[in-house]
Amino acid sequence: MENRFTAVFQKTDKWWIAFVEELPGANTQGETIDEARENLKEAVELILKSNRELSERELQSSERQNIHSTSTRRN
Repeated sequence: MENRFTAVFQKTDKWWIAFVEELPGANTQGETIDEARENLKEAVELILKSNRELSERELQSSERQNIHSTSTRRN
């Protein structure tokens, strides 16, 4: 699956600031635009991995609750 995001790069006095508009928390900086770009790629990968793991845990937890509720329900 390919994802496309909008990366924004802004130059300050010494640093390049970078963030992704569609992904809160995906922001970084670098002394060069190339460094900022690489740092941002890593940040995006880590956030997506973390979000995926959190979603999987929530689904597993929800499934356990549903199984527990169904097995304890009396007719």
